[in-house]
Amino acid sequence: MAAGRKYETRTERTSDREVTVTRTFNGSARLVFKAWTTPELFIRWWVPKSFGITVLSCDMDIRTGGTYRLVMKHPAAEQPMAFFGRYIEVTPPSRMVWTNEENGETSAVTTVTFEAHGEQTLVVLRDLYPSKIALDEAIASESMNGFDESFAELDALLATLG
Repeated sequence: MAAGRKYETRTERTSDREVTVTRTFNGSARLVFKAWTTPELFIRWWVPKSFGITVLSCDMDIRTGGTYRLVMKHPAAEQPMAFFGRYIEVTPPSRMVWTNEENGETSAVTTVTFEAHGEQTLVVLRDLYPSKIALDEAIASESMNGFDESFAELDALLATLG
């Protein structure tokens, strides 16, 4: 894995209830973890620019038992959208698990692992939905289509931090 190399984002349905997204990043696990856990950095890459969404606020209390809340605005929506939940597990710089509570019982639990490989980090994101129907609906909504772009933006950000 050479420094500066561009890596592919792979998104795949791995079971009836789970989607897995994998990507290697140029940067240490500590640096990549920091980009996921520092609100000022996170808002720079999490929402793909092509979506036309503006992040209005990002509150993150990143610790086991802590909470997060993202408020975003899209020009086509009358009201801002809130995404929120709580952190079930935070183990810096290798693992985070959080709930996505904005949709009630149809929401997923997200697990992200950060696996160090020298100066590169393999990130594996898993969204586990409560049912096959909930995952089918998430896929149909195209809400998962932005990982490629978001992760490319994270790559660019990491290049400025390293």
